[in-house]
Amino acid sequence: MASAATAVTHFSSPPAYFLSQSQAMLVISKEVKTRPRYSHGHEHGTLSLANFTKISRIELGASLAKRLLNQRRCFRSSTNYLTENELVTLFQEIGLNEKEVDSLLEKNPTLRVTPLDKMRSRILSLQSVGIKGMAFCRLISKDSNVLLAEEIDRLICFVRDDLDGNIEPMKLERLLTSTETKFLVGFDQKVRLLLQLGVPQETILHVLNNINLSKAVCLKSVENIERTFAYLNPFGGADLIVRCPKILNYDLDTQLIPKVRVLSQLGGGDVDSTAAIVWKFPAILSYSLEHIGKHVEFLRSFAGLSDQEIFRIFLVFPAVISASRERKLRPRIEFLKQCGLGSEDIFKFLTKAPLFLALSFDNIARKLGFLVKIGYECRTRELAAAMGSVTRTSCENLQKVIGLFLSYGLSFADIYIMSKKHPQILQYNHKSLQEKMEYLIVGMGREVGELLAFPAFLGYKLDDRIKHRYEAKRKTLGDGLSINKLLSVSVEIFSTKIKKNPIHS
Repeated sequence: MASAATAVTHFSSPPAYFLSQSQAMLVISKEVKTRPRYSHGHEHGTLSLANFTKISRIELGASLAKRLLNQRRCFRSSTNYLTENELVTLFQEIGLNEKEVDSLLEKNPTLRVTPLDKMRSRILSLQSVGIKGMAFCRLISKDSNVLLAEEIDRLICFVRDDLDGNIEPMKLERLLTSTETKFLVGFDQKVRLLLQLGVPQETILHVLNNINLSKAVCLKSVENIERTFAYLNPFGGADLIVRCPKILNYDLDTQLIPKVRVLSQLGGGDVDSTAAIVWKFPAILSYSLEHIGKHVEFLRSFAGLSDQEIFRIFLVFPAVISASRERKLRPRIEFLKQCGLGSEDIFKFLTKAPLFLALSFDNIARKLGFLVKIGYECRTRELAAAMGSVTRTSCENLQKVIGLFLSYGLSFADIYIMSKKHPQILQYNHKSLQEKMEYLIVGMGREVGELLAFPAFLGYKLDDRIKHRYEAKRKTLGDGLSINKLLSVSVEIFSTKIKKNPIHS
């Protein structure tokens, strides 16, 4: 009967951790009354509440703890909670070792009393959006609350069902570990807002996978996102966001507006040109105000440029903002100064050959070597002009162009003469040059030496200009017409001459 009563007590009593002090004392008293004989100097061994205080507190504490633990286990098993072994086994199945499991449970004891079905469901949902294996282990090691927080369910369902699970797992992992769960609420609503504001459906994943999801979506209010798009409309709006999604990472009032204002003031309030700069190089908005200001000040003081000239350079080549002031801008502008260029010449050079500021040291050194070899002298304006031209071509193409001219019998001196008259010949594609030189010699029956007098011949289109005009004039004026007169006259003048001298078959 005693054992039966004990069994009833186990299942009818409330869970151990719900017992009040009075209830705990009642359990103790029941435990004391039903205990067998006790042999610490008590002849009859039966204990009563009268001699209760004589019992060792340690023994009573152990007895109470054991009784409460038994009741707690019964409660957990009846509500499908994980036992200790099941919990360890579950986490080991997904890749955690025993030491990591112990650490996890120590950090978050709530996991011990989480229903089995809920735990498994959350694990499967995370795996369904690509967070599995080492990524999953890494995630829950950083923040085990992802296994418990209710706010995560809607986010995962949206990513899985509406976005087809195509958000990069690393992006989701970073989002879940860096964002308080309360800010995950409304993620789906804000993504749909991006679509309503003009981001095309087919590019929404591109945008989401290239932004900081926490900064750009979760931590921004709907109103803030709407204001950002409204402000960016003159600069391209949603199309600008698609070109450079990380613009959404920046705060409108403290980052975007001040940066655009600096550019606009530099250009004297030219809104259209400012918009053109932002559209051409949206990444300019990713640089700090301090960085932009130091670049502007450097070009003012060291290159001697005015604000309008600096703005023009930004308009032509806004990526100048990404060039290091000390490693690239200073030595290259110093080179132009040594070649005899003043501030006005430097401005003209940079608007025509802005890539000079972005080329690597090795690239510039190799090209200077080629130019000196064909006859250019160091620290001359001619060298600067030639350098400006070859910035638009690769070192390999420049080497092949020089080799091509040499193969047709021209000397380094000849190449030097031609390039001084028409520097662009050094930047033309070597295959295109070969076709034009072949036509000059074979198709037109001319000497290669004629290029010394008119190297610009190599800059005209072969089919649309050279062949067309040669065939049109050959039957009326013969083969003696100079290639300069043949090609340099305007389309209107050439058409007029053809009408006056029609072609006779």
